[in-house]
Amino acid sequence: MRTQDVRQRLTTPLSSPAYPPMVPRFTDREYLNIVYRTDPDALRAVVPEPLRIDEPLVRFEVMKMGDVSGYGPYTEAGQAIPVGFEGERGEYLHAMYLDNFPATASGREVAAYPKVIGSPSLYVDSGAVVGTLDHGSLRVATATMGYKHHELDRAEAEAQITVPTFMLKTIPGYDGLPRVQELVRTRITDLTVKGAWTGPARLQLFQHVLAPLADLPVLEVVSASHILTDLMLAGVEPVHDYLKGGASS
Repeated sequence: MRTQDVRQRLTTPLSSPAYPPMVPRFTDREYLNIVYRTDPDALRAVVPEPLRIDEPLVRFEVMKMGDVSGYGPYTEAGQAIPVGFEGERGEYLHAMYLDNFPATASGREVAAYPKVIGSPSLYVDSGAVVGTLDHGSLRVATATMGYKHHELDRAEAEAQITVPTFMLKTIPGYDGLPRVQELVRTRITDLTVKGAWTGPARLQLFQHVLAPLADLPVLEVVSASHILTDLMLAGVEPVHDYLKGGASS
């Protein structure tokens, strides 16, 4: 393979890349969001500077991807933490678990999503929307919300989903030290809210050493939403370089 051909490949194996070279579109992306209050000291231990915490809140989310171009359907779950950065309010993606390897690999390599393999699910059971996350054979999280109890204003639903998202991009060098270490920013684009609801909700988190969601304990459920969308993801932009000690250019 010629050098110019190698330079055009985004990932390995060269003859069968781990993910397609495309920007995916998400159709019928379904969210279950549970916002809860947690221990502020636990939050401060995991949110990197220069991000700032206003309230000790966490959003547990389960997302069922009805159809994703290039990847097909899959499900994802994780935790997002409301933060501030240079006067802008957004969310820091703390951890994401999903059941699709190409989406996991591309999310980590092309962008900076903190994705690892897990077994999430989202379904309706006896009048409740149920979101779960398993790691291996063990349950890590169970979320329930009353199914379509109340309509949620679609503008409010859009505002929940389109806040800027901050992530940490870390790529090690061959000496074991970080070669790239940046705070990056992205957001959802081309969003259509197709349905949105709210209702009573509960969330249980279970201790697991390799999926430590329970390190951010549930003290009080603040709000919940169930939202159906079509959308796309914008590219990422670096906003802070930890190796240089300042803003990225």
